[in-house]
Amino acid sequence: MKLARLGPVGTEKPAVIDEAGNYRDLSSIIPDITGKTLEDLSWAEGLDINSLPIFPENTRIGPCVGKIGKLICVGLNYSDHAAETGNPIPKEPILFGKATSSIIGPNDNVVIPRGSTKTDWEVELGVVISREAKYVSEKNALEHVAGYCVVNDVSERKFQIEQGGQWIKGKSCDTFAPIGPWMVTRDEIPDPQNLKMWLEVDDLRRQDGSTKTMIFGVSTLVSYISSFMSLQPGDIIPTGTPPGVGLGLKPPVFLKPGQTMKLGIEGLGTQTQKVVAAS
Repeated sequence: MKLARLGPVGTEKPAVIDEAGNYRDLSSIIPDITGKTLEDLSWAEGLDINSLPIFPENTRIGPCVGKIGKLICVGLNYSDHAAETGNPIPKEPILFGKATSSIIGPNDNVVIPRGSTKTDWEVELGVVISREAKYVSEKNALEHVAGYCVVNDVSERKFQIEQGGQWIKGKSCDTFAPIGPWMVTRDEIPDPQNLKMWLEVDDLRRQDGSTKTMIFGVSTLVSYISSFMSLQPGDIIPTGTPPGVGLGLKPPVFLKPGQTMKLGIEGLGTQTQKVVAAS
């Protein structure tokens, strides 16, 4: 099942995608796609998708999960990405936070913040939590996963690397977390460690990778993170990016206003964002 949220910012309605790719309005069934509705999917049993109204074409697509409690991200989690940035393979997952105020829809504009000189792109597999995970084993970790989605972990490398402190300030600028277009439930993705992923800037392919090269897989990450903090329904874990980021190019290349990013993951849909300057 593919779940989404459509409508103006702050008033999105829940949707389910039918076999023809239409977005069907779920608001008569559930109030929203949130941790609460993902924790118990009994509302979907016997659902006649084709009886639901279709959203009008060109309705804005919002983040596929609403009321996200936290974004716990994983850095340098692809062996080939670590190599391109000149970093050693981490012995344990590198964790950092991304402010929820950075969350936008998959096709909303990405704003280059004031003072930025090194805004970068990162296509990532997002893991959506379905029920509380606290000290869970790797064996049972996927039982706490609702599904998967595309995340663009937009990053300002100058803020992140050159201005001291933690990564969060280079990761949390407004619009730096496009999420969606939809969340695919776990039953439709039998192997999250075998998904092709890509990203283009102005139609030039920059990233062309696979979740096969993740250093720490989804089960490991959910288990590991849950040993430090509880994961709650609706939390999202962006799991790292393959090679091809602007920082890793020689010479490095970064985003400029007027450019367009397009990215996607096999089975999880695509995103398209125009890059604009801060007002």
